Amino acid sequence: MASLNINGKEYQLDVPDQMPLLWVIRDVIGLKGTKFGCGKAQCGACTVHLDGVAIRSCTTPVSGAIGEITTIEAIGSDPIGQRLQKAWLDLGVPQCGFCQSGQIMNAVSLLRQNPVPGRDEIIHAMSGNLCRCGTYNRIIAAIQRA
Repeated sequence: MASLNINGKEYQLDVPDQMPLLWVIRDVIGLKGTKFGCGKAQCGACTVHLDGVAIRSCTTPVSGAIGEITTIEAIGSDPIGQRLQKAWLDLGVPQCGFCQSGQIMNAVSLLRQNPVPGRDEIIHAMSGNLCRCGTYNRIIAAIQRA
């Protein structure tokens, strides 16, 4: 039995301890904003927050998800998340949209740690999030704007 706090709600789940958090979020709880990309923590599509820190949910077992988990569905209630989502829309960042939840979750974590990052700091912090459409310059600009 796993006890998880996701987006401020407590869940008691009968799932295997080694089940990836991603599948609990998507398939058990039904929150579909967090995406499966590579399954190897290399693309960032599955990024969520654990106690405010960006983690890859595809390789995090439920047994390791102790703390407050935040997904893209709740990031709009965070002031940084709100500013970032507005900048994302204002600058037309998304194309296909597949990577966007992971990009935003990682960017919110970055801005919590460093409210005014320089371009190189953004590039370094976001390097683990891949965008198939190549909107990296707009992603950087949106983070700078937020």
